Amino acid sequence: MSAPPLITLRDITRSFRRGDETVPVLHGISLDVHAGEFVAIMGASGSGKSTLMNLIGLLDRPTGGSYRFDGREVADLDADRRAVLRREAFGFIFQQYNLLPSASALDNVAMPAVYAGRTAPERQARAAELLTALGLGERMDHRPSQLSGGQQQRVSIARALMNGGAVILADEPTGALDSRSGAEVMRLLRDLNRQGHTVLLITHDPAVARQADRVVEIRDGRIVADDRTRTDAGDAADSATAEPVRPATGDRRAVTARDVAEAGRMALQALRHNLLRTLLTLLGIIIGVASVVAMLAIGDGAREQVMNRISSMGTDLLLIRPGAPNLRPSGGVTATLVAEDADAIAGLPNVAAAVPEYPGQATLRIGNRDYATSVVATSADFPVARAWPVDSGIFFTADDVRRYAPVAVLGRTVAQALFPDGRDPVGAYVLFNNVPFQVIGVMGAKGASPGGSDMDDVAYVPLSTGGLRLFGQRYVRSITVQVADVSAIAATQEEIRQLLIARHRAEDFQIRNMAAILQTAMETQDTMTLLLGSIAVISLLVGGIGVMNIMLVSVTERTREIGVRMATGARRINIMLQFNGEALAICTLGGIVGVAVGLGASWALGAFGRPILVTPGPVILAFGCAFATGLLFGFLPARKAADLDPVVALASD
Repeated sequence: MSAPPLITLRDITRSFRRGDETVPVLHGISLDVHAGEFVAIMGASGSGKSTLMNLIGLLDRPTGGSYRFDGREVADLDADRRAVLRREAFGFIFQQYNLLPSASALDNVAMPAVYAGRTAPERQARAAELLTALGLGERMDHRPSQLSGGQQQRVSIARALMNGGAVILADEPTGALDSRSGAEVMRLLRDLNRQGHTVLLITHDPAVARQADRVVEIRDGRIVADDRTRTDAGDAADSATAEPVRPATGDRRAVTARDVAEAGRMALQALRHNLLRTLLTLLGIIIGVASVVAMLAIGDGAREQVMNRISSMGTDLLLIRPGAPNLRPSGGVTATLVAEDADAIAGLPNVAAAVPEYPGQATLRIGNRDYATSVVATSADFPVARAWPVDSGIFFTADDVRRYAPVAVLGRTVAQALFPDGRDPVGAYVLFNNVPFQVIGVMGAKGASPGGSDMDDVAYVPLSTGGLRLFGQRYVRSITVQVADVSAIAATQEEIRQLLIARHRAEDFQIRNMAAILQTAMETQDTMTLLLGSIAVISLLVGGIGVMNIMLVSVTERTREIGVRMATGARRINIMLQFNGEALAICTLGGIVGVAVGLGASWALGAFGRPILVTPGPVILAFGCAFATGLLFGFLPARKAADLDPVVALASD
């Protein structure tokens, strides 16, 4: 033939490592194959014929020698360029068919076109055309398990032709078939050759080999015969006049949005095929994401509740208590503060109010109803300093304090306990430890304190009246100082300290800054929230490890599938996208369901009275972590799949 060979092999060798030993399989193979030829490579088992086919089909690399395809040296091409050349020039027909068991005949045939970048309608139309031409028009939706051996081999032939298949490599295509199906497959191969396809047939059967136009016999890794034969004059004439199918000249494509979409579609198909495993893997991600959402909602809710309670007491306050700073609390009474200290403090700059307080216990009675509660003797500035308004009536005045007036203001809980019928307590007389006091007001509802006690379960009386008629004491238990400018609260605290030291000639008191207490409480709650979040993230991490383990198992189980995809033109990036896509699909779906479960759990806890605060931040964080988990923990299995050698993957059981 005058045209240059399509395939040129010169001194090709191939050796394999088995432990420390090097085993040579091919010994200096030189062979030319022209476009349009029908060549049978015949040899006994172990002769090296399948190794030679793998080298020609770029599934394997030679140890030495030169391989030129269509005039271009291909022996040293990188993995992706070899995949492109396989996709554009070769079609493989395997003895064991190598069809994907979870895909229909139509999808199996269309698979090579996915990696060629064709659209779904184009792929399906071309696949349907090929299957119809091969007599499988009514079996396109059947899976391989629903087809006979001959039908599966015809699907394999259609797949080999999907991208054109200038060179058809058939490895023992009749070996697993009965004689009738085998004859049908050989007829199809001869028809393809008459249409201009170059056919390389690997066989050990001389009867099958004689149906080719040329028989190359290989023995012990060497070509021992290369004979031309004609089994049919008509076939030979047709073969001689047929226009050979030339390989496409495509090159490596950039990854497109269509590639990503196709990888996602194939990933979802694979996950649906192993539904139970997918659901169990999803469970780990769902639990992790739901834990992040629910635990952070609990932590943020508790933080907000504590902050609100502390803030309700006022962050512009200084609380002065008796006793030296390093004095441990004792069971006795420390009497170092008096009402005059409050009057002196009130005269300092930046002090809006200084309120002395003496709390105690008393039994309140009206009619035949008794109620034991706390009673606080204080000054008229109490509602202002504590930002606690009166709901009905009035609070006692400074004049009431000076006159030792027997008046009282009730907290909301006390008012409801003494007047359960709902009538207004203002104006009524109530006995405080058998001492009559007239109720002049009812405080607004305050709720629970940071410690959880009811702040409305209290009654207030003038400091002078309470000290004389209820408690018999001159000293006070605390002084609450309201500052005018919170930014200068630290300086004001130091001025009060120096004033009291000068008055008492000793530091026999303690000053607590409510703003500092609030800051400490916030830091504590932030730490608790971080702890809860860390526990939740650990559970998400465990779920991610589970995803990686499952994906690694999946790669091992689907090694042959990976080999088939590589043989039909899948590049490393296509394999990476598919397997990383499966991990991403699991984690994304698990993230969505986990967020829903976490929100539902948060709502349920809130319905049972737990403080819950759901904000977008933790939800976005949880879903983002799930997505990142898919990327991170899917990468290693995906890379392992992409790094597989096609010939090794195809040989996997």
